[in-house]
Amino acid sequence: MAATNSGSRRLAPESKAKNPRASLRRLLILGRTEWQRLALGSVFLIIGSAASLFYPQGVRRMIDGALSGAAGSSIDHAALVMAAVSAVFGISIAIRYILFSVAGERIVARLREDLYRAILDQEVAFFDGRRTGELTSRLSSDTAVVQNAVSVNVSMALRSAAQAAGGIALLIYTSPVLSGLMLAVVPAVALGAVTYGRRVRNLSRDVQDAIAGAGEIAEESIAGLRTVRSFTAETKEIARYRLAIDKGLHLARQRIIAGGTFMATASFASYAAAVLVFWYGGRLVSRGEMSIGALTSFLIYTLIVAFSLGGLADLWADFMRAFGAAERVFELLDRTPAIAPTGGLTPPRAEGGIALEGVRFAYPTRPEASVLDGLDLALAPGEVVAVVGPSGAGKSTIAALLARFYDPQAGRVLFDGHDLRTLDPRWLRGHVGTVAQEPVLFSTSVAENIRYGKPDAAPAEIEAAARAANAHGFVSQFPEGYETLVGERGVQLSGGQKQRVAIARAVLKDPRVLILDEATSALDAESEHLVKEALDRLMRGRTTLVIAHRLSTVMGAERVVVLDGGKIVQSGPHARLVKEDGIYRRLVERQFSGQTA
Repeated sequence: MAATNSGSRRLAPESKAKNPRASLRRLLILGRTEWQRLALGSVFLIIGSAASLFYPQGVRRMIDGALSGAAGSSIDHAALVMAAVSAVFGISIAIRYILFSVAGERIVARLREDLYRAILDQEVAFFDGRRTGELTSRLSSDTAVVQNAVSVNVSMALRSAAQAAGGIALLIYTSPVLSGLMLAVVPAVALGAVTYGRRVRNLSRDVQDAIAGAGEIAEESIAGLRTVRSFTAETKEIARYRLAIDKGLHLARQRIIAGGTFMATASFASYAAAVLVFWYGGRLVSRGEMSIGALTSFLIYTLIVAFSLGGLADLWADFMRAFGAAERVFELLDRTPAIAPTGGLTPPRAEGGIALEGVRFAYPTRPEASVLDGLDLALAPGEVVAVVGPSGAGKSTIAALLARFYDPQAGRVLFDGHDLRTLDPRWLRGHVGTVAQEPVLFSTSVAENIRYGKPDAAPAEIEAAARAANAHGFVSQFPEGYETLVGERGVQLSGGQKQRVAIARAVLKDPRVLILDEATSALDAESEHLVKEALDRLMRGRTTLVIAHRLSTVMGAERVVVLDGGKIVQSGPHARLVKEDGIYRRLVERQFSGQTA
């Protein structure tokens, strides 16, 4: 079921790569950067193919020479020439393989980098409708299939094509009559290969979808392992994964059956043609119209052509699978983000003035559910404003709009009087810092997590930021200090420790606008005290939007804004609002009654 659901969110609309020809053209464009290696590899491919085609001529001379009673020296000479040709063939194969394989690896490495950049450039709404496993599958599974196509398979396909073309030419030269008999089967096999290739390409796309769906389930279950374990849902998750795997297995079985049917038909046709050649060639030899050496060389050329065409048939299936995967990759590469990652105004100064004017907003994944309805809100530079309200009132949505993760459907969001849509997003986000309820840490060291917003920060700056965030004390007690690894998502740190590392990261970034999104709601009393001290230092002199439930956080704000149904229903200092009969007083009373209970 998961795989099917995720399949409904695939990335088709923005793609330019709609067919194998378009995918092949794009892959060839990718290979332009490696043209020198590919050109040199092609030279050795031609040399190797020519050497392999020269081999049957040597066999012909040796057999005819032996049967005609020629001197042994001529036979020895032919054998030496064939040995030299074999050496040239072997060396050429090795060099050609190395050059094409290295070029293919380099092409796919750049493709993965470009794909990763394209994914990171997408707007936040793009990720709301797609699972992480689907995107990582594009980076791993799809690019791995493409890698085989643009490296070894390209080399093998060119070699087989060159040998088949050269072999057919020499077959016609050796015996036009026998060549006509043998080549009579080629059009039928070629037509079957095209039909089979289309079938395989479609099935391969479906298989890749199923693999991506299974990857999504696995990624989701592993990332949420603690939840799975808490609810003893291992059996359920295994069943979900098995369902997705079985879907992929069923499709792969269809692909294999189609391939087996085609190969059986092609092999029968090829061997039947060979039998016909043997029969008629034997009659020509018996009538003296053809020498035994010529027939032998013809048969060797027949085998070369047969093996080459058979190899091309197998490679055709591989290329169809690669084209199906390439379409997925190019869909992502071609997608234009709704919010460009760069470009726009970069004012020389940032004062930190914020305003929302008549903002209406609904999340793109739920366009029918309005979150903000004509919201007007202004924060003066340096002002601390707390936003409170019931769950779903739109508090965190305001924070997302200020960082321009989304654009409103109506109204404007302003930064120092500039519409956010006119500003360079990188410049804007460089002046906006966020500390969330559940901060995301990366599986690197404490120091690397703190310097995430300022990569060139010196160790002294990192330590100063940690001290300001009340983090230096516990970090210095670790055996490896600031080089201590925090684990995936900071799992080796407590909630309070993760929060203080996140605050240190924001301190080092030194933003003009600070967003505190439920930054203390998940902490115990002692951790909350330490974190609040750090936040108080961080808020000084900055425009701060505090999204909170806890009274201790709200009371420090200069102004409290109460949201309900996407609109501001109350606004003013805490002391006044708590005396009014409204939502704010009920929220405060509910919190007090909860604490008393």
